[in-house]
Amino acid sequence: MDSKIIQKNAMQKTAEFTFTAPPEAPVFEPTAEEFMDPLGYIAKIRPVAEKTGICKIKPPARWQPPFSLDVDKLKFVPRIQKVNELEAITRLKLLFLEKILKFWDLQGSPLKIPMIENKTLDLYCLKFWVDEEGGFENCNTPKKWRKIAHSMGYSQNANTMNFLRNNYDKILLPYDIFEKSKADILKTVKKTELKDENDVNKAHTFREISLESIKKLKEEEEENEKPHTSIKKMKTGSDIKSDVDISGTKTENKPESEEIKCNRELRRLACYGPGPKMPGLNDEEFDITKSRKRPRYEMDPLAIYTCAICQKDHRDDLLLICNGCSDTYHTFCLKPPLSTVPEGDWRCPCCIAEEVHKPAEAFGFAQAEREYTLQQFGEMADKFKSDYFGMSGHLVPTSVAEKEFWRIISSVEEDVTVEYGADLHSMDHGSGFPTKSSLNLYPGDQEYVDSGWNLNNLPVLNGSVLRFINADISGMTVPWMYVGMCFSAFCWHNEDHWSYSINYLHWGEAKTWYGVPGSGAELLEKAMKAAAPDLFQSQPDLLHQLVTIMNPNILMAAGVPIYRTDQQAGEFVVTFPRAYHAGFNQGYNFAEAVNFAPPDWLKVGRDCITHYKNLKRFCVFSHDELICKMALEGDRLDLETALETQKELVQAARDEGHLRALMATKGLKNVCRTAFELLGDDERLCEVCKTTCFLSSVYCGNCKFMACLSHAEDACNCPLEQKTLNYRYDMDELHIMLQTIDFRVNSFDKWMTETKNILLPTAPDIGRLQKLKNLVDEADELKIPKCSLLSQLKEEYTKASDNVEPIVIELDDD
Repeated sequence: MDSKIIQKNAMQKTAEFTFTAPPEAPVFEPTAEEFMDPLGYIAKIRPVAEKTGICKIKPPARWQPPFSLDVDKLKFVPRIQKVNELEAITRLKLLFLEKILKFWDLQGSPLKIPMIENKTLDLYCLKFWVDEEGGFENCNTPKKWRKIAHSMGYSQNANTMNFLRNNYDKILLPYDIFEKSKADILKTVKKTELKDENDVNKAHTFREISLESIKKLKEEEEENEKPHTSIKKMKTGSDIKSDVDISGTKTENKPESEEIKCNRELRRLACYGPGPKMPGLNDEEFDITKSRKRPRYEMDPLAIYTCAICQKDHRDDLLLICNGCSDTYHTFCLKPPLSTVPEGDWRCPCCIAEEVHKPAEAFGFAQAEREYTLQQFGEMADKFKSDYFGMSGHLVPTSVAEKEFWRIISSVEEDVTVEYGADLHSMDHGSGFPTKSSLNLYPGDQEYVDSGWNLNNLPVLNGSVLRFINADISGMTVPWMYVGMCFSAFCWHNEDHWSYSINYLHWGEAKTWYGVPGSGAELLEKAMKAAAPDLFQSQPDLLHQLVTIMNPNILMAAGVPIYRTDQQAGEFVVTFPRAYHAGFNQGYNFAEAVNFAPPDWLKVGRDCITHYKNLKRFCVFSHDELICKMALEGDRLDLETALETQKELVQAARDEGHLRALMATKGLKNVCRTAFELLGDDERLCEVCKTTCFLSSVYCGNCKFMACLSHAEDACNCPLEQKTLNYRYDMDELHIMLQTIDFRVNSFDKWMTETKNILLPTAPDIGRLQKLKNLVDEADELKIPKCSLLSQLKEEYTKASDNVEPIVIELDDD
């Protein structure tokens, strides 16, 4: 779908709030036997579940792990979430509104947003739809304003249309004119500043002027013209700079009186007469107390205030002094011109442009000011929900809370603030699941300590490739915990390295989830960028910051497949590779989550690294390092992991060989073996794409830059001959590593072929028992995972052993 259509649909969706719940994600209920193998069960449901991105798993009824944290000892500082600021389009509206308010406030005219149909006028939408019609100058017919009113969700009567037109004319049109003309104004002012600097550098000349000449001129002026009352009528600022030139001007061809006429400084000197005192202010003409704000600096009566645009010093009564930079401007020189002199503080176009267009600070969540125990947080959370809905929190239906959440999210006017105890490290606080280090374990708890569904165990189970990462990566291989309250939310994101994730809700009220399958990830990214382009223009990596949410209905209208589920206490939610997910808490609850990566993730993980390189995003770990470590410990790999590792290593060796050969042909000769795994991650980053180097890198000794081989020539301009190739393994070692993993894979293939042959009905009986025994033993050595073939082999061996025993006994009797 075209980006402009997506943006229009998004604007229409925000005009009048409606919410339609997305379709439900699948729910799985494993049997007790299936539940014994977590990774095996997830692999079994994957063909169905990955189509929706998320799924829910209900454990068998008897599986009820105890909550092992001490509720009195756990203390944490939550994050503060202003709910409507989470939503991308609402945040855009708030940022735009802030600009408009600042624009008017800086000009001394504080703005009050008008109301229409009992709602605040949506200035962002008004500007958007007027722009869609070709701008204000083209909106010259009632038909167009009727269309704009309809698009904004307002009634299309004459009063409404006039209201929209008049408020655009009054509030937004001056801003539009300012935006279009600010470049010219800034250019004009800049040229003037350069000219003034050149004038300052010129040598100044002084000439003596008699006091009689000044007095004579003064008398002539009093007869011929009414003197200006300049400063009294002028709107002064809080910061007035003295820009005084007391040098005089060289006027060789002008008579003395003419020179004085051209120099108001000299005219003003005539008021004070001779004497040693410093020039002061005329009490009547320069009464500072009558100006609207006392300046910080005394105004110098010798100063000539000229307009920064027209460079003229006439019409003092319409000269405004900027409170920011102290430059002066005529009201009629401004674009748009001011019809009256502002009553409040006033800023010039340059200062307004600087203030209004300051880059928005990166949006994030502030930490709360107080620390909570679980009980204290729960009391606060329960009170908030019951007060908000006017009933006990547990009586509020999930559908009601869901609709209210998205209503708040979509409203500029709502100001609901909640707190979320997110990303609490289990290494710091302990885990909700019982572990070997847990205190006061009961005899029945050991089952849950050893369970594969215990999130402390799942990432390092046999069959999970993350067990080959030595470091404890908090959140990936070590669980994080989350203490939620009503409306606390987690924003659209997918997991680091596009890995799987699993979340268990220990207790409390439901957690509502929304998921997008990995196949729809790019659709979601495109839709969000199209719906809120200005937001992503200023922060291209916004989706990686986990601070932005968007109404699922807006995304669904753009063709993004979205599914939902309500996770109740005691249930798991699994997210699949690259699946975007978001959601919110229905009330006070406690959840725990971790990542895991079965063998099928390896290819996805490599694709993710390529994606990260293009985005210049940091990696959590080195994918190549993980693959090599798995290949070197091939005896720990099961069949599926070995097969996937083999594919990955073949690809890595091929790419590495090509890049090294290319570097050699371009003149890179210096080489050095480097143990990258002993370096900190920040010491082996590519200077260009920020990927974590492991198999190789190129280092420039002159610039102290390191780069991956793909960006060896981009990090600096030094010739390759002066750089060094750092490598972990030479190509022969990589090929030996590949042969080792090939041997293991071939061993698996050989075992499978022999097993299938011996299980055929036509297999010969001679030596069959011994062959069956050898294959069972070999299966243990090769760590063949549980499968129907292995089960059939063991069953056949058991039968053959039982049949041969009576024959042995009969022979002994004879």
